[in-house]
Amino acid sequence: MTPRELKEAYARGENITSLLRTEQGTSANSEDIIEIAYDLQAGRYIAALEKPGILDHKVAYGHEIASIISSLGALSVLEAGIGEATTLAFVLDALGSKAIQASGFDISWSRVRHAAQFLESRGIADSLLAVASIFHVPYADSAVDVVYTSHTIEPNGGREREILAELYRVTKRYLVLIEPGYELASEEAKARMESLGYCRNLPGHAADLGMKVLRHELFPHSANPLNPTAVTVIEKDPAAPLGAADWVCPKYRTPLETFDDCEFSEEAMRAYPRLGGIPCLRIEDGIIASQYKNFRNPSKP
Repeated sequence: MTPRELKEAYARGENITSLLRTEQGTSANSEDIIEIAYDLQAGRYIAALEKPGILDHKVAYGHEIASIISSLGALSVLEAGIGEATTLAFVLDALGSKAIQASGFDISWSRVRHAAQFLESRGIADSLLAVASIFHVPYADSAVDVVYTSHTIEPNGGREREILAELYRVTKRYLVLIEPGYELASEEAKARMESLGYCRNLPGHAADLGMKVLRHELFPHSANPLNPTAVTVIEKDPAAPLGAADWVCPKYRTPLETFDDCEFSEEAMRAYPRLGGIPCLRIEDGIIASQYKNFRNPSKP
């Protein structure tokens, strides 16, 4: 389907992931499918806050996550799959004046741009936001005190272990997963999750990977009984020193310097463009530009 046809299908209310899976002859959601589907719906989650009950639900949802983070201890948090920041905003509200470095990324540029605007509208202007892949998170090993998700792993059924391994690599102390609780769901809900290609058995996959699962139970705030939310807390190193971190090159995990038009890694010889102020840090976004700094400083040889 062409981009125009996809936009028209979305406007008719059709399920884009289902359409693209059928077109591609697959039962799984690829990153491309997820990116297109979520980018088309960008802005929908912020708009939904105007509906009766939605704002109250999101506030309670975010505050519960903040309570978990507070109990674990953190000076830096990363939301993997930030969407439009309608979770992160309320998490940070609940954390209050605590000195927390907050960051988030999403596969969809349009959603991250909405997230930046939404956070700014709520007086939150210092969060680090980027476009990135959950399979190649642009942080060094053990960089962030607590990494959490909110229905981010959800559409990636079949690739749970890849994602868990990558998020575990990045977190320093704990990994908190707020994701569909397939194992705790009704048979009707399970059938729906299967048809949509949702993730399953996160605690089992984590245990098989040698991770220490502290908690797996239904989350107290779930919007859809056919997609019940569960919380899974995974421990890595509770005694690791707390601290903040910066983005790195997603391919080589080398340091990045910030310029007005890009994030540049001299060691990796790669420039990652900034679009609308948002750094695009997927591996495929990187441009080999070994001479970039020379052209910015013509006096250099």
